[in-house]
Amino acid sequence: MKRYGNLYPKVWDLDNIREAHKNSRKRKTHYREVQMVDANPDFYFKQIQQMLKNKVYKTSKYEMFKKNDKGKIREIYKLPYFPDRIVHHCIMQVVEDIWMKSFIRDTYASMKNRGIHDGVKRIQKALKTDKDGTKYCLQMDVKKFYPSIHHITLKQIIRRKIKDKDLLWLMDEIIDSNPKGVPIGNYLSQYFGNLYLSDIDHWLKEKMQCKYYFRYCDDLVILDSDKTKLHKIRGELESKLAPLRLIIKPNWRVYPVSTGVDFLGYRFYHTHTLLRTSLAKKFKQRILEVRKYWHKMDAISAHSVIMSYYGWQKYANAWNLYTTHISPELRRRMEWKTTDATNPLKGIL
Repeated sequence: MKRYGNLYPKVWDLDNIREAHKNSRKRKTHYREVQMVDANPDFYFKQIQQMLKNKVYKTSKYEMFKKNDKGKIREIYKLPYFPDRIVHHCIMQVVEDIWMKSFIRDTYASMKNRGIHDGVKRIQKALKTDKDGTKYCLQMDVKKFYPSIHHITLKQIIRRKIKDKDLLWLMDEIIDSNPKGVPIGNYLSQYFGNLYLSDIDHWLKEKMQCKYYFRYCDDLVILDSDKTKLHKIRGELESKLAPLRLIIKPNWRVYPVSTGVDFLGYRFYHTHTLLRTSLAKKFKQRILEVRKYWHKMDAISAHSVIMSYYGWQKYANAWNLYTTHISPELRRRMEWKTTDATNPLKGIL
């Protein structure tokens, strides 16, 4: 297995820092710290360069808050934009391509050119082209995945690919900045999570011959023609996860695909795909809000709301949902606010 060295100078290279700021500031231009860096970028870039070059960088104090995610209370950790978020991007811009080579095709969370809708298309293709081979589904997820990631094990996994001692020092510092697990909310955490489960991915695909295996973060779906095989895989997977100090949630199940596979925000069938009920409900609520407050919104803001859900529904059999809740009256109001030449909704509504 090839290990990579001489990477750290690339991390603190000024061009890399500049690119990291460009990438990390996306959709965050309203942040005070982003505006601060934008006002005098060279000054702040050189500060980051000196922190990294002299190895005096230390992760800032986390701001922690709780978020209700589908009834689950999650602890979210937030780091300052400067220097931490920029530093995390500096690292990933150097190591992402190295790590990507080790990942299987069907893992999607935080992956360049992949993501949720790439996974949706892959699952739809499997269900459509091989109905006999996708009769049953094993669905499971890992209990408290990010908080359960073991620091020493994660560091050992990272060292299989990276041998640059200075870069390892930096990543170790970030890993150890949280006493247990890796923080939900850290930019690097999502990549650490993919790396941590990569051996499991390869074991399922290569050893257990799971042709239709899909993973998004710690949510796992396996499709097969034999439900007995799926039960066996689940049992063996528990022993494979034990050295990683991970366990499967007790709500795992094996069931016929004909009842619908609830994954990635959709409900998949062999013949069609529906939006998850909770997502469809949220879609309706947001459109009603646009209708109610349209007179207080500019066309671009309303367009953003509508297009975000349009992006979801276009991968599902949900055209009736879309046309019913974006009424002709709403379309007229939106088009009235902009000229035909500049109307961002033209061709969509």
